[in-house]
Parts: sequence; C-alpha cells; structure tokens
Amino acid sequence: MSGSTSEGGAAESVYAALARHGLLLTQDKDVPSVVGIVTGESLRTSWWGHPKSHLIFSILKALSAHPQVMFTKLLARKDTLVHSELWPALLAVGRARAEWQLRGLSAAAAELLQRVDHARSAVQATGAACKELQVRLLAPAHEIHGADGHHETVIEPWIAWSSRMNCTPLATVNDARDRLEQAATKLGAPLKWLPW
Repeated sequence: MSGSTSEGGAAESVYAALARHGLLLTQDKDVPSVVGIVTGESLRTSWWGHPKSHLIFSILKALSAHPQVMFTKLLARKDTLVHSELWPALLAVGRARAEWQLRGLSAAAAELLQRVDHARSAVQATGAACKELQVRLLAPAHEIHGADGHHETVIEPWIAWSSRMNCTPLATVNDARDRLEQAATKLGAPLKWLPW
C-alpha cells in the first residue's frame, strides 16, 4: 500500500489489525473497523461526511486490490474484510449449500444463483438478489471497472473464485465454522452476527 506518510501509516495500521484479527469490519461502532482505526473515533453516522473520508476511501480501495484481502458480508450483513488466512474456512462454509443458506431464498436470488453456478466466470449483478447471495455466503462478489469506466459489481461461483485465488477449502464445514467463529470472537463480535 502506497501513498503519503499519514496515508501509508493508517493503511499499515488497518492491515496490521486485519492480520491480527483475521476479520475487520469496514465500519462499526462497537468492534474494530477500518473507519475506527483511521479516524480514532466510533462513528454512529456514515463515514462519507467525515473529514478523513478521502483517506478512508483511498485505504479501502487499496485493500480491495490487496492480494491477501477479501471483502464479503460475513458479519452482521456488513462489509467485512477477511484475511487470506481465513479464506479456506470461508470457502468451505460458502460452498456447503447448508440449510441456512438456502432456506427462504427469494425467487430472484435463486435464479441468480443458478446463473452464477452455470457461469464459467463472474456475472454482473446488483440489487437485492445479489446482496442476498452475498449475506448467505452462496457466492463472492467484488467490483470491477466496466468498459465505460464505471464500477460494476460482479458475482462469481466459489469454484471460479477458489481457482483464481489458488485457495483450497478446509476439509470439514464444522472446522471451517469453528475457525470463523473464533475469529469473530477474537474481534469482539457476537456469534449471532455470523449468518448461520
């Protein structure tokens, strides 16, 4: 991560916290988060209006391109940074297609999941169905620059993501859940924030 001295120092502090905890929220008033580390405050409002918003945006952008960082909606349905040490656990849970992942899935989300499952690469998707797949860990999503220069959200099958990231899932889903639960506890997040 590069940038000015203050930006570099803040970015390094955020990455060090992520490496230490394994998980980090983008913003939260109760547990460690990118916004809290950068501002030194526990914001109850959006960080976009904060004087350090440009710095926060720059750090989040750098982290989204970092080879050991993944963004997902793991904790409390919020943007959660996951360190690569936990990717095998996340992959095992995400691929499980457990009852909690599929119960009550909306028709639109089920249709999108079928499209994603049959795709060989990422599928452009936005809206409630895309978010529903993300919070149930049914498929990972990330932003790309579209041909017109705008950001687009794409969602991909776990198998494509794991191949692209050279990640192998943990052998059992129970072990994977245990690792993610331990990381959530280490961060100070209640277990009820996890989707299962």
